[in-house]
Amino acid sequence: MSAVQAAAVWPVELPQQPVEVADAAMLQVIGADAKLEILSTGHLWAEGPVAEPGTGAVLFSDVPKNQIWRWSAATGSTLYLTPSGATGHKKSALGEGSNGLIFNKKSELVLAQHGDRRLAIRSAQQGQQATFRTLTEQYQGKAFNSPNDLIELQDGRYLFTDPPYGLKDGDRSPDKQQPHNGVYQLKVDGVVSLISAGLTRPNGLAVSPDEQYLYVANSDPAAAQWWRFRRDAQGQYQDGQLWLDVTAEVAKASGLPDGLKVLPNGILLATGPGGVWVINADRKVLGRINTGVAAANVALSSDRQYLYITASQYLLRIKLKT
Repeated sequence: MSAVQAAAVWPVELPQQPVEVADAAMLQVIGADAKLEILSTGHLWAEGPVAEPGTGAVLFSDVPKNQIWRWSAATGSTLYLTPSGATGHKKSALGEGSNGLIFNKKSELVLAQHGDRRLAIRSAQQGQQATFRTLTEQYQGKAFNSPNDLIELQDGRYLFTDPPYGLKDGDRSPDKQQPHNGVYQLKVDGVVSLISAGLTRPNGLAVSPDEQYLYVANSDPAAAQWWRFRRDAQGQYQDGQLWLDVTAEVAKASGLPDGLKVLPNGILLATGPGGVWVINADRKVLGRINTGVAAANVALSSDRQYLYITASQYLLRIKLKT
């Protein structure tokens, strides 16, 4: 069954007035009267949205269903690819699919695959089935936990996070080989290095417009935080510092720090308790886009006019002022 483009009756869990303004600068990002649009619903856990180059469409993962869906204004929401992340490449106790998705500089689809425990590039696709080429699947001879989210830098390096969400029993799983839940970089020569082993649940990540700072979300209800790492003279990210802590908000609204994007002016659009937090580079919270259900990740349209939000079973969209 295909997902429904729009609900006949507005779901009670989605707020009809979603924009919460804490500072006047919020109104430079989004209008106070901006509305959520339901583009797709009926998913188990929607994640990893990404704008498809040149088409205006958006792809997103349904992690538990091992699927990628595609939404466009012309066709609505259609099943695009399955299996997406548990393809049999590695034994997967949970059988979960892809999570984070990006298109790299060559316009190749790159996937953080939970089930296969790797970063991979879609090398070919016929119908709804694809073949994949492994980018990386281990660090120091040991398998990753379940790569979650990824970005590509201007120099071609990939940065990615590796929490244990794709492993049954998480940190206690007998299949867990890494002693930590890491933030990594993958160089163009294939060498993997560890940026951080100190976060309990590293998840979404993004860099500042000049790539001088790396922001990483920690999706731990006991430490719901965003961390910031500084780029050194050799181009390596280090010296991670706690940037913003919203643990006190976890009891008030559903959701945790998860996926995030950075606007060209340095403002963060970061999923967290209650929805999407809008935070400037000086850590000032400008406001929030309330989603009513746990928001997992965000993506900007190619023209930056819209913000796509995966939240629980939904793919949502809201108009920006950028």
